[in-house]
Amino acid sequence: MPWPSRKRSQAATEDKKKPETKQAKHESHEESAMESSKPAEKSSGKVVKKEASSGGQGSKQTYSHWLLKSEPESRFEKGADVKFSIEDLKAEPNQTACWDGIRNYQARNFMRDMKLGQEAFFYHSNCKDPGIVGITKIVKEFYPDHTQFDEKDPHYDSSSSKEKPKWSMVDVQFVRMTKRFIALSELKAHHQEHKESGGPLKNMLLFSRHRLSIQPLTKEEFEFILTLEEKPR
Repeated sequence: MPWPSRKRSQAATEDKKKPETKQAKHESHEESAMESSKPAEKSSGKVVKKEASSGGQGSKQTYSHWLLKSEPESRFEKGADVKFSIEDLKAEPNQTACWDGIRNYQARNFMRDMKLGQEAFFYHSNCKDPGIVGITKIVKEFYPDHTQFDEKDPHYDSSSSKEKPKWSMVDVQFVRMTKRFIALSELKAHHQEHKESGGPLKNMLLFSRHRLSIQPLTKEEFEFILTLEEKPR
C-alpha cells in the first residue's frame, strides 16, 4: 500500500509550490489476511463508460471514484513515521495534503488518472480495525512527487530525475467523515454475497489487488458503499 509520508500543508494548497511532505502509503505491508485471501484478479472484460483510464495496458475499463489507503497508526520507515490518519488530513491547512510516497507503478498510474473534483474514500489500513472512515476529493491533478528527489526521505529514488520524474502525487482535501465506520469485514461480507448474486461489489479490487494503496471504484461500487452509511453495522 502507499505510505503516508504526508504531512503537507501550505504547499499543498498552492498550485505552483510543492506541498510539504506527507507519508503516502505503503504498497508492501497491506493489511489483514482478509484482504490477502485471493490472488490478483483478472480484468472483468467489461467495457465501462469512460470516466478515467484504469492504467492497465489495453484495458478499456475506466473510473471516476477511488479508494485511498493510509496508515492511522505509527510505523517507522528509515526513521520516518509513515502514519497519516484522516484526523491528520483534517489538521492540515485547508484540510488539504499531497498524496506522496507512492512507489508502485499500477497505483501511480491510477493516481495519474484522477481528475479534479473526483471523490475518494479514505481507508485506514494496516491497523487493528481496517476500513473506510471518510471521503476526500481530488483538488490538484498529478504532478511530480518531491519526495523522490529527497535523499533524506524514505521514498527517495536515486533512479529518478527532475527531467524525467518516475513518481507522481495528487493533492486531496477532506470532504467529510462517513456517517459510521465501514469495516473491511463488512465490505468483504457484501463482496462474497455479491459474487453469488451479481451485486455491485462482486469485482471490488480491495479483495483481489489487496496490496494496492490506490484503488479505483466503479460508480456502482462507490454508490453502494455510500448506502451502507445508513444501515446499522
